[in-house]
Amino acid sequence: MSKLVPAGLIALALVPSIAGAARLGALASGAPAPTRFTEMPAPVVVHIIGALIYSLLGAFQFEAGFRRTHRTWHRRVGRVLVGAGLAVALSGAWMTLFSELPANDHTVVNIARLLVSAAMTYGLVAAVRAVRRRDIRRHRAWMIRSYALALGAGTQAFTLAPYTLFAGEPGPAPRAALMILAWTLNAAVAEWIIRRSRRPVRPNVPTAEQAVRDGGGRMDRVDVNHLGEK
Repeated sequence: MSKLVPAGLIALALVPSIAGAARLGALASGAPAPTRFTEMPAPVVVHIIGALIYSLLGAFQFEAGFRRTHRTWHRRVGRVLVGAGLAVALSGAWMTLFSELPANDHTVVNIARLLVSAAMTYGLVAAVRAVRRRDIRRHRAWMIRSYALALGAGTQAFTLAPYTLFAGEPGPAPRAALMILAWTLNAAVAEWIIRRSRRPVRPNVPTAEQAVRDGGGRMDRVDVNHLGEK
């Protein structure tokens, strides 16, 4: 089942990845594009390329078997992903603060964008600090949280699409609510995964009778009926 995780994550990132690649192609070819992209293209390019690397390459970091058998690859790619994730978070904050935003953007969603960027940045820095202390559990938790927030654009395609299909293009308030819902869902799933991985595994301790029957240890030489005798 764990081998399906990268495929699922890539599928979730597919819609924004295709949109981002198309936007890059339009900017490179000089095709008509919104003013907010053409007047200040550098943060847009950084954001799109960073998101493509972070979402697609990062998906393979969550397959446990692949991670165990390719430890060197995991470490090297992890460094690239931290850089890509920071590029996504910081360029997203820059565009929110300094670029011309769509007319149907609500103030609330712009605040949410800044909070998500800050949370991603903090999570990536915390993950690096944790792995340097060899605190792998905390490192993994913060990487999961940051990655989940980065995939918010993918989940937003699923929260916005049904509304658009049945009610038409959402106004600023519904659009903001549906976008924030996507980030919230991703954060909730990330916390569920983190808490689930922290559950202690109960050891399977055999009873005396099972040990005798299965030949465990030296119990095969003991008469179970006399275990309590002195």
